[in-house]
This record gives sequence, C-alpha cells and structure tokens, in this order.
Amino acid sequence: MSARDAILNRLRNRRDGELTAPVSDFSVVEAKQWSVSDRVDLFQQKIESVHAEVHRVSQTDWLDKLKALVQAKGLNNLLVPQKAQVGVDIRQQWSDDLPELLSYGQPIEGWKAELFSGVDGAVTDVRSAIAETGSLVLWPDNDQPRLMSLVPPVHFAIVDADQLKNTFHEVIRSEGWVNQGMPTNALLISGPSKTADIEQTLAYGVHGPKELIVLIRQ
Repeated sequence: MSARDAILNRLRNRRDGELTAPVSDFSVVEAKQWSVSDRVDLFQQKIESVHAEVHRVSQTDWLDKLKALVQAKGLNNLLVPQKAQVGVDIRQQWSDDLPELLSYGQPIEGWKAELFSGVDGAVTDVRSAIAETGSLVLWPDNDQPRLMSLVPPVHFAIVDADQLKNTFHEVIRSEGWVNQGMPTNALLISGPSKTADIEQTLAYGVHGPKELIVLIRQ
C-alpha cells in the first residue's frame, strides 16, 4: 500500500473525535515584549531599513510637520480622508497658501484618471503597527479606500506610539481576529513600493508609492 493510500485509508476509517488539532505554542512570539519607547525605536529601525522615512512628532505639532513636509516635497495637492479624525484635523487647520486638499468622495470609476495621474500625495491613519517587522496595518474602508495608500506617489501615514504592537501575533490577538475572523481587506505595509522583477535586482519606487513617510505621534 502506498503512503497516499495509507493516509486516505486512515481518514476513511477514523472515528469522530479521533483527529484533533495539536495545541499551538505561541510562547516564542508572546515572549517578545518591549517598552513603548523600545517599540518605537525598533519600528523606526526596521521600516527605515527598507527606505521609509520616519519623523517623531508630538500630538500638538504633528500637523506643522506634515505641512512642512508637503511643501518641501513640492506637492501640488494632498488626498485626505473626510471622516477619520486625522482628515478632520487637517481640514480644520489647513490654509489657502498650502497645496489643495482632495477627497475620495466618489466611486473609482468616476475619477480613475485623476487619481492615477493627478494626485501627488495622500494621508491615512493606521489601525496599528508592528515593531518587530516595521510594518503598518491598515484597514481600508469607504472613507480611506485601499487605493489611497497604493496609488499616490507619496503616502503619509499617521500612527500613534501606543498603536505600536510588539508582533503580528499581538495584532491578531488585540484586533480579535482569532474569534471574530480576519477583516476582508487588511493591508500590511513595510516601506515604499519595490520590485525585483528586473534581473532580480531590488528596486524601490517602481510602482505605487515612491515614498512612504511615517509620522509617529508621541
């Protein structure tokens, strides 16, 4: 009897309850615990190693830093959410001498050409972030669709220091994905776009966001 036949035979002849999943041991990842300041340091080290740009800001001056970065990079416009608090704050404190603010207020079919060729940058908040890998976790919705972080050449991500989790395992646990199920469209972002399709040489900024700029509010 072949190994395949033996396995299939055991499955056919098993009694209910005979096969149970082994107990998972997550002690290795659960042991990875850092302080908030150490998580920020590790996150910055990891995400900067893949060409992202990180700025540590306060809860009161983050918008001033965003304005300065937008002007320094010569952006003509900025796509921001309408309902998320980060977008509300930007709109309330933006001035006429700054680049135009745009909204994702219509189906993609209505302004695909403009989004792909006329939007210079976009701002999103994040659901959480992972210190161990230097990754952002986004959960797109109607206010902040997936394309906001995947299409504009410059992506500004606003993250609070207390949103930083130690590991991806901690993100899964804290978000309730074990019992409630994974979201249908979660995004994990680690740096700007990159590809190694050409001669297997890693190149950054070939498609999608050429720059990822993270503002960590502390």
